[in-house]
Amino acid sequence: MTITNSQSRDRLGRSPRSPGALLRALLAEPGPTLVMGAHDGLSARIAAEAGFPALWASGLCMSTALGVRDSDEASWTELLGMVARVVEASALPVLVDGDTGYGNFNTARRFVTRAERIGAAGVCLEDKVFPKMNSFVGDGHVLAPVAEFGGKLAACRDALRDPDFMIVARTEALIAGAGLAEALDRAEAYRLAGADAVFIHSRKPTVTEIAEFARAWEGRLPLLIAPTTYHATPLEEFARLGLSGVIWANQSMRAAVTAMKRACHSLWAEGPVSLEPTIASLDEVFDLMRYQDLADDEKRYEARGQDGA
Repeated sequence: MTITNSQSRDRLGRSPRSPGALLRALLAEPGPTLVMGAHDGLSARIAAEAGFPALWASGLCMSTALGVRDSDEASWTELLGMVARVVEASALPVLVDGDTGYGNFNTARRFVTRAERIGAAGVCLEDKVFPKMNSFVGDGHVLAPVAEFGGKLAACRDALRDPDFMIVARTEALIAGAGLAEALDRAEAYRLAGADAVFIHSRKPTVTEIAEFARAWEGRLPLLIAPTTYHATPLEEFARLGLSGVIWANQSMRAAVTAMKRACHSLWAEGPVSLEPTIASLDEVFDLMRYQDLADDEKRYEARGQDGA
């Protein structure tokens, strides 16, 4: 799925439209847009090269890359520093996992405005209390009062410069075991508070819970999911349910963990002989990072310097 844009792009492939406008256009396309999780510049480049049209700056993955847990152990400034690398490394719109907004309406709007300034396309905020625990860990997930979270969304919307920057409301009602009716009531309240899209989260092993929500939601706003636990669901089913976005939130990070563990154990046990044929060559890395572009620019600017001497 690609962005339709008749306007020209710059050398890095960036569109003259704002990142938020690009993300909105993607989520308005027929069928769900596939959004890839990224946690640093390298994972962002790899996702872009693979063809994904948008990125999810995952709180879990960025926290893991920092060596801490996804329970607000990393500060929001640390995470935004990593988001900036994700944004800079690709020409794709980036939706940022903003957790709960790191406190009240004021911390949330500061986070959102900083994310906007570094070039993100939107921020997703979830309706749990701060500090939060990752949705797949434990059962003590406490939901914030609806009015409080709605005020947080409204404050973020009012603080933005770009009206196309997206505020996505993520309800954890199903994660907290509050049920379908509560999830729908919360999503509707967040729509009225100014959310541009809803992220409905579930950790069930099948899509049943999500399907019930999607049918009752009836497309009132774009609907996003992260099918981490129900990943076996065919994409055609997500399209049939009218979903706007499917976020592969943490697969890249998890793949990296597996690959790095194998490499370290192999080097420790056997040395590099058996490992080297199974890992990326330096040339592959240099191609991905566009070293040749740097070499070409070096020659070009040296020539210009000589012309002007």
